[in-house]
Amino acid sequence: MKVILTENIEKVGNKGDVINVKRGYARNYLVPRNYAIYATPMNLKKLDGLKKQFADEESKRIEKFRILGEQISKLKLSFIRKVDEHESMYGSVSEMDILHELKEKNIDIPKAAIILEKHIKQLGEFDVPVHLHKEVSVMLSVSVAKEAVEKAAKTKEEPVAETVAAEEPVPEEIVEEAVAEEAAVEEVVEESIEEVTEEVTEDNKSE
Repeated sequence: MKVILTENIEKVGNKGDVINVKRGYARNYLVPRNYAIYATPMNLKKLDGLKKQFADEESKRIEKFRILGEQISKLKLSFIRKVDEHESMYGSVSEMDILHELKEKNIDIPKAAIILEKHIKQLGEFDVPVHLHKEVSVMLSVSVAKEAVEKAAKTKEEPVAETVAAEEPVPEEIVEEAVAEEAAVEEVVEESIEEVTEEVTEDNKSE
């Protein structure tokens, strides 16, 4: 069965192409989804006009994708992941992670547009291809950094150094006076002791 494609379909054809497909494929898939119309004599007569219409629509569509591509190419998405002692990541960065971050920036694209051969499982900077249209592909900058580990700061109290004030030397005259006074005091004490001893002795004799 012949149909005229009204949408670009990968591995099938582009808008305006007249192709042969299986009847069931046309009836159950292409036509109900408005991906194609039947190639009737009337539609074939309109084909030139349809092709021009499709070309104008496609041109506007490509321009929108180019503007979107410029926005994406200026972005840098940052992801934080935990790592072990060998800097090996726990988990990865997937297409869904990237899509989520793009949506946070009001950019909504299909998952198939993110071209990742495999999930990102290393720290570093990466350029991820984004395929918006067969004529519009850009690179998205992605950064993956390790999660910061907070370490409790251990404060050690430094022993307070005891400062001993240096004593100024005492003049010799003062030292001599102090020694003389101390000797005089000792002499007076000794005399008092002798007097008391004599009194006690006399008292004992009188008894």
